[in-house]
Parts: sequence; structure tokens; C-alpha cells
Amino acid sequence: MDWKLELIPVPVSDIDRAKAFYVDQVGFNADHDIPVNDDLRFVQLTPPGSACSIVLDVNMTDMPSGAQRGLQIVVPDADVARQHLLDHGVDAPPVEDLPWGRFTYFADPDGNTWALQQLVPQA
Repeated sequence: MDWKLELIPVPVSDIDRAKAFYVDQVGFNADHDIPVNDDLRFVQLTPPGSACSIVLDVNMTDMPSGAQRGLQIVVPDADVARQHLLDHGVDAPPVEDLPWGRFTYFADPDGNTWALQQLVPQA
């Protein structure tokens, strides 16, 4: 039996601001933006090439905005990914080389944090 992780809530305070950040600056695909009712707007975004998406969460969970920490995306080249972020106005520190990968990081406007990992061949 397959168990596939499909959707992760990312708690934000302003859906429009968060959507613009993730789509226009980071480069996620905007899959759905559906007003469900007066209290719920379903906005699903997917990193390019990913099978797992995020949903921007204002009131779907009890997490406060900015509470999501350490989400991780694997990228083919951490330097290229970092430059993409910088070119689109997203702060990202220099790539860090660790035995299990090469990493750079960013945070969204609410403070949710992300790691971008380039896998390195194991000896």
C-alpha cells in the first residue's frame, strides 16, 4: 500500500500576500484558489516538479501564522536555487555544505521557514 504525502498546511496571516510571495517570488505553481465560504479560502500551491503541495492556512488548523518550521524541498542545484530566490527579492543565506547535502534557507513573510537541499552523492 502506498502512502503519499499530498498537502501540508502553511499558516499565514494574509492569503493574498502569501500567495504572491510563493508564486511570484519563490516560483510555486498556483493550483487552486477557491473561496469555499466566508470563512474559508482554499489556496493550494505546488513547488515545480513536486508531488506534494501546500495549502495556505488562515483558519484551517490551530497553528498560528508563521508556526511552520523546517519544511524542506530538494533541488538539483542549491546555488542556482539560491540565486533564483535572490533575483526575486527573497533573502537566502550562502549555500552551506554539509555531509548530507548542500543547503540554503528562506522564510515567508509570516516567518514559516524552508530549507532547500541539494543531495550529494554518498561515497
